[in-house]
Amino acid sequence: MVRLSNNLVGILNLVTFLLSVPILGAGIWLSNRASTDCEKFLERPVIALGVFLMLVSLAGLVGACCRVSWLLWLYLLVMFLLIVLLFCFTVFAFVVTNKGAGEALGERGYKEYRLGDYSHWLQKRVNSTKNWNKIRSCLSDGKVCSSFQDQYLNDTVEKFYTEHLSALQSGCCKPSNDCNFIYVSPTVWNKTAGAVYSNPDCNAWDNDPKVLCYNCQSCKAGLLQNVKSDWKKVAVVNIIFLLFLIVVYTVGCCAFRNNREDNHYGRYKGPY
Repeated sequence: MVRLSNNLVGILNLVTFLLSVPILGAGIWLSNRASTDCEKFLERPVIALGVFLMLVSLAGLVGACCRVSWLLWLYLLVMFLLIVLLFCFTVFAFVVTNKGAGEALGERGYKEYRLGDYSHWLQKRVNSTKNWNKIRSCLSDGKVCSSFQDQYLNDTVEKFYTEHLSALQSGCCKPSNDCNFIYVSPTVWNKTAGAVYSNPDCNAWDNDPKVLCYNCQSCKAGLLQNVKSDWKKVAVVNIIFLLFLIVVYTVGCCAFRNNREDNHYGRYKGPY
């Protein structure tokens, strides 16, 4: 008679296997239609996740239901490593996102962001030319600034200054408040002739829709603010998932012990 713990492990892994099928399908679909760097960047992790979940769930399902001890042992080893990695990533996510926040400006509805306020590890990631070129491509493909232009096109300068902009809109789609440029439209600002700017982002600004402030430090900071917010949400989800994995791992250990006891009993029971 298969014991309760074996049944539970089998059911949980059957559900995981069923979930892995659409994940793998989504990765294959992305790989077939990928035409931008963003889509190409996403396809490999999605496929890898789908294959990983499928193989691990199959190992747990066969190991628990068919009482194959070595498969269940392999499943538990992978689960243990996953728990350790997830715990480390969760702690790491809280540490690297602990620093950095938007700067509130007087008489402005939006905040501005400084790259130096964020952790050195995150700064290093966005300061890499290779990484930033891919991120710029994603921002362009996502039409972050073109939708920003359409949304606030009819704003007067007074109205625009009261808008509550997102971190990316504030950092990438308009010049820094330090520049004191003359407002024409949300993505068109005229520079003052002969002005000298202490903020290098002012020189990096261009009214070309393909350039704007994509090369600015403020754009990188705006992205990191989004990363910080998203990673903190992911870390909270990870804590819940971690507790779930620990429960599954504990039940799996019980199933493994059951398998060993059954195998041991069957070996020495002998024929009637």
